[in-house]
Amino acid sequence: MSLREKIDNDYKNALKSKDKNKISTYRLILAGVKDLDINNRSGPDKKNTNDDDIKKLLKKMIKQRSESIEIYKKNNRNDLLEVEQNEVDILSTYLPKQLGEEETKKLCEEAIKKMGCSSIKDMGKVMGELKKNYSDSLDFSKAGSLLKQLLNK
Repeated sequence: MSLREKIDNDYKNALKSKDKNKISTYRLILAGVKDLDINNRSGPDKKNTNDDDIKKLLKKMIKQRSESIEIYKKNNRNDLLEVEQNEVDILSTYLPKQLGEEETKKLCEEAIKKMGCSSIKDMGKVMGELKKNYSDSLDFSKAGSLLKQLLNK
């Protein structure tokens, strides 16, 4: 079952159970997917929207909500924070599990050692290597900050 079909089925189940929070989140996802379809059809490289495109969209949506969560935490807006957190939880179910802090650090150290990098100037090379091998399972904002620490030693 494709990612689009899975999201569609979950949306229909949320409609049946009348869960307003889930319904609104699924509508946001489906609207984003529809926008992707339109962009993919109208661009110079006409193609069908595939699961990878949808995963990129979901990652982008999670990133937006995570930024909002940080702002809401600073301003003590727990009501809005809760809504955003619920959306992140729903969006995350469609992505592969992200690696934790320790695993990310280990992968960064291995990539630095493997490529023989020693300065912050090599960060782009290391990030490229990590993206090539771990694009689905790594949180690259975490990886970026860890690489800065490791390469600045």
